[in-house]
Amino acid sequence: MANLTLAVDDDLLRRARVRAAEQGTSVNAIVRDLMTAYAAGDRAAAARRRLIGLSVSSASGSRGRDITVGGAR
Repeated sequence: MANLTLAVDDDLLRRARVRAAEQGTSVNAIVRDLMTAYAAGDRAAAARRRLIGLSVSSASGSRGRDITVGGAR
């Protein structure tokens, strides 16, 4: 596992540590979880776009009806 050095305001780090401790975790765990979600978001968004593109281009089963969420294409 790699180490990462960040420069953050002292007060911000203090407040983050307090909040993390209140939640029974660490700032390290919070940052790791946020980075994991951020990195996965790119893949998830791309997969959603591909799926929507495929569903819009395919009339199979839709009988020409608008099947997008909220009716927006």
